[in-house]
Amino acid sequence: MAQIKIKILGGGREVGRAAVAVGSNGKYVLLDYGINFDEKDIPQLPLHIRPNELAAVAVSHAHLDHIGALPMLYTSARIPAVMTKVTKELSKIMLSDFLKISGYYLPFEQVDIEMMLDSTIDLYYDSEISFGDYTIKLINAGHIPGSAMTLIEVGDTRILYTGDVNTIDTRLVKGAFLDGIKADILITEGTYGNSIHPSREEIEKEFIESVREVIDEGGNVLIPAFSLGRSQEILLLLYEKLRWANVYYDGMVRVINDILVSHPEYLNRYDLLVRALKEFRMVKNSGERRKIVKSESNIIVSSAGMLKGGPAVYYLKKIMDDPNNAVFLVSYQGPTTPGRSLLENGYLTEGGGQVKARVQWFDFSSHAGADGLIKLVKSVRGLSKVVLIHSEEETGLVFKEKLREILNDIDIYFPVNGDELLIDLN
Repeated sequence: MAQIKIKILGGGREVGRAAVAVGSNGKYVLLDYGINFDEKDIPQLPLHIRPNELAAVAVSHAHLDHIGALPMLYTSARIPAVMTKVTKELSKIMLSDFLKISGYYLPFEQVDIEMMLDSTIDLYYDSEISFGDYTIKLINAGHIPGSAMTLIEVGDTRILYTGDVNTIDTRLVKGAFLDGIKADILITEGTYGNSIHPSREEIEKEFIESVREVIDEGGNVLIPAFSLGRSQEILLLLYEKLRWANVYYDGMVRVINDILVSHPEYLNRYDLLVRALKEFRMVKNSGERRKIVKSESNIIVSSAGMLKGGPAVYYLKKIMDDPNNAVFLVSYQGPTTPGRSLLENGYLTEGGGQVKARVQWFDFSSHAGADGLIKLVKSVRGLSKVVLIHSEEETGLVFKEKLREILNDIDIYFPVNGDELLIDLN
């Protein structure tokens, strides 16, 4: 009988801060090691694990809620880390920027980021690598370019960790690979386990029509978007549907674009992205920004997606007083972020003045909804245990009940941070 221990170090009954250790006989594979932010924008770290307990680290993708704490493990150790090549390159950009902004609160420095990267082995989808008793395979997760589900084999036991996952194709990436993966234990995200996203086609149609309405009347459209993933998807959509328009892109997206176009193997419509980046205009300095906001009928895709900083805040302050302009949010808006305040209250920050420009949110989620997650779970062969993470408590409890309805004789766990699950497999 095999016994597997699963330590929930982050992501337990919360979205983000993903960090799960899986193993047996005192050695573990660490699955992500991310952070969250509190209401004061201070990074919240996952629970500690001793580096000497780790056989390896497997990284699903380069968003900070999955990699933000990883360098702290490398202040005193060299642990082999596995991720796709594009995730490795993106991680360097994301972590260095994170350190620059939040370094006061972080227990690591740039040298530790470099040590982590030097300890990284890049692995392409469906390739395998072994560390002692563990064999690790990365499988396309469909979330962002280079995102991966992790399949771990230890003895006769197979464990599948989804990371953030999406089951639909977009212009940017192909959906997750769901061709009957065999696993005994599934550790799955449940971010949207109690909701179903509207069809991408429906959202895209509404978005394009809304953008066209504003620019046809001479207004400017600001589209705050995550630099990694969402910005590129929006640029692809705009290029396909409104390539004649005045489209600009600004912020960290400029650096991210350079990395992504260097890895066509992780992109769905590489050809379209290359043309979009060539024909649309990259904003290079503050002088260009001033010219854009003084002219008409422009579309500006800019970080940060939740309006917590970046050039998007500058653009918003310049266009917010004109009701002919618009702010179209296309990214998730955290509960305490300026973007959420704008959506719910009509102002960016308390006392910051009412935003008179049109404000609207569009559901371009890169996470699977409940229907996609259930499709994924049903596709796994030989499943006997499910561990649900990366989900707020209310959402996760609803999703857990949905899973109970379709999974006969399968144990379903919805742990909290700090829980240690001992799972026996016959």
